[in-house]
Amino acid sequence: MLNYIWLGLIALAVLLGGFTGKTREISDAAIKGAETAVTLALGLIAVMTLWLGLMRLADRSGLVAKLGNGLRPILRWLFPEVPARHPALGAITMNMAANILGLNNAATPLGLRAMSELEKLNPRPGTATNAMCMLLALNTSSITLIPVTVIALLSTAKAKNPTSIIGTSLAATAVAHAAAILTCKLLEKSRWYRLEPANAPVPAETAEAEAVTRNAPASTAPGTPGDPKAQEVTLPATGADEEIERADAALPWVPHARWALLAAGLLFAAMFWITAFPEHLGREVPADEAGRFFLLRMIDALSILAIPWLILFFPLYAILRRVPVYDEFVEGGKEGFQVAIRILPYVVAMLVAIGMFRAAGGLDLVTAAIRPLTSLVGFPPELVPLAAIRPFSGSASLGLFSDLLKNFGPDHFLTLTAATLYGCSETTFYVIAVYFGSVGVRRTRHAIPAGIVADITGPVASVIVCRLVFG
Repeated sequence: MLNYIWLGLIALAVLLGGFTGKTREISDAAIKGAETAVTLALGLIAVMTLWLGLMRLADRSGLVAKLGNGLRPILRWLFPEVPARHPALGAITMNMAANILGLNNAATPLGLRAMSELEKLNPRPGTATNAMCMLLALNTSSITLIPVTVIALLSTAKAKNPTSIIGTSLAATAVAHAAAILTCKLLEKSRWYRLEPANAPVPAETAEAEAVTRNAPASTAPGTPGDPKAQEVTLPATGADEEIERADAALPWVPHARWALLAAGLLFAAMFWITAFPEHLGREVPADEAGRFFLLRMIDALSILAIPWLILFFPLYAILRRVPVYDEFVEGGKEGFQVAIRILPYVVAMLVAIGMFRAAGGLDLVTAAIRPLTSLVGFPPELVPLAAIRPFSGSASLGLFSDLLKNFGPDHFLTLTAATLYGCSETTFYVIAVYFGSVGVRRTRHAIPAGIVADITGPVASVIVCRLVFG
């Protein structure tokens, strides 16, 4: 499906540009899209190196397995083909947690690590498994507890209660999340997307994708697809618990390790309170800051402390399990550069096609075409451009939200609904290109339909929830 979507975007862009006289704009957009893709991919190198290094520490210390075990009943239903307590489940848990907290810089590297772990279980290289499609559905419709970006914009615009969209965003994303998961579960069993047994004849499209993947240069980074050692961490479904217990026993705690973790937790709590309410230490706080809603101040404090404390906690936990933290971090970080290079062609292809389509006025035509239908069902026409562009471009949709904020003010129903819509949706096609590109998947199966269902359900749920809450 991705083949047809990509070619369709380019073909429509060229045709529209020819009829509207925007050929030059399309050419410029293609070059700019490629440059943006390279900038994004190169920018990911530093972030990927950091988080993949930390993920290796969490993996080697047994923390990933423990995190996966916490959500084991849910993950076993979502990913039944993944062996119990496989490292992929822990990586998925951390990816979900980062998305819920709005830590986008951490969510993408953690999601790519989860995709890499799932690829180790893939008997059909080049074809997305059911677990991979489910991971994409979880990320394109991720439940958002704290939509940090829009809360910050509302706060800057002096909204009366910027955190009022937390509840509406959570409700709308829960609906979109459920719709994407249900779509995945239904489509993976349908005759269009159902996978045949691994030893059965596969369709020509699948065979071609697998052949291309096999002929591609294999990554030699430890723990990446193509590395013979990668299979060593795959746990069989039978006896997985015993294997985890033996691995955990092989990592004894240093003396008084639990007291050290308790002290770190208390120190974090103290710093969190001081950051949120510095006046309790006698520090002078600006009047506008002191008058802010207490929950907003706590959210800001959590956003400030989350990343540095996660960077501290992973190596601290690992060294308390006698793991050589520096060596393991460096070893895990080596994969960051290779992942960024692997996804570059996929991101270039997607951003070039989307940029050309936007420059030709394609998104404006889509917005105009669906406006009568959305008006018929009570969807505010002012929000149609935002809902239509959000799956394609994060920066463009943020610009549209900022424009609504400027025109209607921070406390208007349309602005609050737009903030909810922005916070409960994701740039679906970019996410699909990055995640599948990182493991060389070309046959995406039902990942795109599930993402589109979430893109449609989220805005509709946002309007309904906001009408009930804000009137």
